[in-house]
Amino acid sequence: MSDSQPKIVITGLGVISPLGNTLDEFRASLEQTRSGITELGTPFEHLPTSVAGRASGFTGDIEQFGEMEKTLKRSIKKGLKLMCREIQMGVAAAQLATNDAGLLPEGEAASAVNRERIGVLFGCDYILSIPEEFTSGVRSCLNEEGNFQFDRWAEQGLPKVDPLWLLKYLPNMPACHFAIYHDLRGPNNSLTVREASSNLAITEALNTLQRGSADAIVVGGTGCRIHTSRSVHISLQEQISAGQGPAAEACRPFDAHRDGMVLGEGAGALIMETESNAAARGAKPLATVLAGASSTVADTRGVANYRQAFENVIRRVLDESGMQASDIGHVNAHGLATGTCDQQEAEAIQAVLSDQIPVFAPKSYMGNLGAGSGMVESIASILCLQQGQLYPTLNCVNKDAACPINVITGTGTSAGDNFINLNVTPQGQASAVLIAKA
Repeated sequence: MSDSQPKIVITGLGVISPLGNTLDEFRASLEQTRSGITELGTPFEHLPTSVAGRASGFTGDIEQFGEMEKTLKRSIKKGLKLMCREIQMGVAAAQLATNDAGLLPEGEAASAVNRERIGVLFGCDYILSIPEEFTSGVRSCLNEEGNFQFDRWAEQGLPKVDPLWLLKYLPNMPACHFAIYHDLRGPNNSLTVREASSNLAITEALNTLQRGSADAIVVGGTGCRIHTSRSVHISLQEQISAGQGPAAEACRPFDAHRDGMVLGEGAGALIMETESNAAARGAKPLATVLAGASSTVADTRGVANYRQAFENVIRRVLDESGMQASDIGHVNAHGLATGTCDQQEAEAIQAVLSDQIPVFAPKSYMGNLGAGSGMVESIASILCLQQGQLYPTLNCVNKDAACPINVITGTGTSAGDNFINLNVTPQGQASAVLIAKA
């Protein structure tokens, strides 16, 4: 980091996840090595898997969004009907992080907040509509034989579709909703790069704050792989664990017997601000964001080269921060639990950092949260920095010899003073952030 650039700190955390919907619940699950992966159940019997990491405790009830003054609570509650599950989780996580940071005080203190200098930035998946949105309209266009008649759609089908349905599924809406509810007029952006989205959002926020375009940014990531349509697409295109045996043992990053990723859902949010802004309002920094990077590597046929992409982003955050490989405390791995991705990620970590650096793989607790993965996983590692040691990676019982890294499966290993969080998409779009103790 250049001496002329302001230090960027994290002052608030919020999480909605299979491990709980408050920081205390989330922390307790990690401390107790309690998996959030459970039986999938209805209506997903058609899938080639029976398990998932569901944020089952999150119902979208307004009380799960944290404490708010009555006017704001009414506004968000009214807007929930325009939010699909992913957007609800994202807005809830952002509100919880804002509360944790004390960023937007109520009462007389609210007038002192410069809302022109506070932005919102979200990483989000592309969001698919659920088929139920169109059920009534489609049924009204069926003939006596049960065949769909397209010429009936305009007059008989379309009027039965909620005219605002599209607003429930636009990936820019988490950032839009939150900015509107709080009248935040600073930079506002949305990034849709699948699993790489959260780290890219953190990186974009870091750059925006360092160049002086804002004093504070609410940074979130939200995603859902448990969806009546999307889950079918994923099962056709990616390696998914069959979920045979106990559900909690389904996700096995870097284990020799891993058989694929586990579907998951969740959202996380951070409050990032300049150190001077945090000091001016008396906020306690929880961590410092040092660097972020991205790289996409694929061949002419579109086949991802995960190893090269991971190597590129690890080297980049080291260069950006001025650190050496030996300075890194631990790696928060993508750890998808698929054959090729895990092996190539491990090879990249070994090549650039070492085969001894401690590695933590939170997906073993939650599965793949899509665009929410990087944010929730970073929060897990920030908690590791706070307590001084790593939480164990679950289910890596027989580490694959082709994954030459130090996966931590027990307690007592130091988390170090910082971590690199890694994520990648099936297309080879990798992202990384380097976060240190405050």
